[in-house]
Amino acid sequence: MTDRRLTPANGRVAAAHLKGRVTADAFVVGEAASVGQSVVDLCATPAGKRDRQLLMGAAVTVYERRDGWAFVQAKKDGYVGYLREAALGAASTPTHRVGTLATHAYDTESFKSADLVHLSFGSEVTVIDERHKMFETNLGFIPKKHLRPLSQTFSDPATVAQLFFGTPYLWGGNSSRGIDCSGIVQAAYLASGHACAGDSDLQREGFGMPLAADATLQRGDLIFWKGHVAMMVDAETMIHANAHHMAVVYEGLAQATLRIKAQGDGDILARKRLV
Repeated sequence: MTDRRLTPANGRVAAAHLKGRVTADAFVVGEAASVGQSVVDLCATPAGKRDRQLLMGAAVTVYERRDGWAFVQAKKDGYVGYLREAALGAASTPTHRVGTLATHAYDTESFKSADLVHLSFGSEVTVIDERHKMFETNLGFIPKKHLRPLSQTFSDPATVAQLFFGTPYLWGGNSSRGIDCSGIVQAAYLASGHACAGDSDLQREGFGMPLAADATLQRGDLIFWKGHVAMMVDAETMIHANAHHMAVVYEGLAQATLRIKAQGDGDILARKRLV
């Protein structure tokens, strides 16, 4: 059985490599494009609910454009859905990503000039020229301290997760404006050079090595409940985006385990460690 979140097929069109595996009116190679807005919702259906979000510069393959919506698959994790066609730009070759919680692109090489666009952690840009304190990019001038070459990954996923402390909770969110539990985990591991799925159930299925219930937990370990994931920052404390606090917070694992069970979401399903 195919997972519609990871299968680029909608009945009308499907990716060419799926021919013989799914039913569709047409099989297409698709066209390369990239996201041209700060953040855009990736929806289950045109004008439907948000599944995830994509950030500025994110590479996608477009399989269909119809009635102002584009049916796409994200390069970063294979996630499939619909986004507003107006949010798409031409395929790009980014060189750097935002390595701070957020930044702005400015009109000139001055922080007093007009800010042109807000960029969240993980947004990708193309550097054109290096100035004294800023990079000139395809979007404008961005402080050099806020960008990292794509090849310069973080060494510690938990450090990335901690950047988001206090960020508002947003179901399906993937940006500094709002993020959910699986969004913060994905941001942390992608920025550290590791593949990571977009939703917590996919992360639980595909991530790392299972740990025994009595294992001593380490920084970066992931704890999974039904529909929820958190990351350990030490043996007893986790960081997670959650709807109880409506924010990214630190919480003791023991306390959170009792609270989550009391609210009806059951026991821990898995403990995982990247090896």
